[in-house]
Amino acid sequence: MTDDEPSDLIRSVSRALRVLEEVSRADRPLSVKVIARRCGLNLSTSYHLVRTLCYEGYLHRRPDGDYMIGSKVAERFHEMLEAFERPPRAAEVLRQLAAESGHTAYLAQLTDARLVVVDVAEGPLSPWLEDLQAGLETAPHATALGKALLLSLPPRIRRGILTEYGLRRFTSATPTSVEDVEEELALLRPGQVVEEYGQFREEVACAGAVVPGTQWAIGISARGLSIPALARARLREALRDLT
Repeated sequence: MTDDEPSDLIRSVSRALRVLEEVSRADRPLSVKVIARRCGLNLSTSYHLVRTLCYEGYLHRRPDGDYMIGSKVAERFHEMLEAFERPPRAAEVLRQLAAESGHTAYLAQLTDARLVVVDVAEGPLSPWLEDLQAGLETAPHATALGKALLLSLPPRIRRGILTEYGLRRFTSATPTSVEDVEEELALLRPGQVVEEYGQFREEVACAGAVVPGTQWAIGISARGLSIPALARARLREALRDLT
């Protein structure tokens, strides 16, 4: 129970969501007994919940009796992505950026103090970053995308976002205090391309910038601790295409 738990919390809904979370984060299908243990529920309650979730399409029961995420979760996921009003031609520009630079390109937005990656176009010269995939939330303080968006905000709002999200350490280079982030941002000017080196992943560099006149940022990633000049130039061209 958290301090801000609502007085009218519907516990059956809360338990069902807990079941979905456990099944979705598992690396293999789970039996009802395992689900019950991981969720801290009794077995009969767990049976009722998984049967209901299966009926609604949010879980799928395999022939061996174990459970995995159902097709309705994927449907809701795609509906969530479509709900974001992206800049016109964003998907096309992202694919072009990835093709011409060779680096993976990202489109992201700050939503409720979270950096949400909305679209990705993969490129062969970038590592696969599991936390920078479409639909996932990640850290604004350790990513170039996040820093570019934070730079566009008034200091009071920026500090509120950093405080609410927390400053998780991803590598030894990750800034872990609001003051550290503010010190970095003080050296930059709004609208410029922001780069980070090894703060989000070891031996990975990222660059990002806000699309002028919007609350969106696009960025790229690269292996190593530098952004190639060609990739940086292509990123600036993509920004102009979206403006």
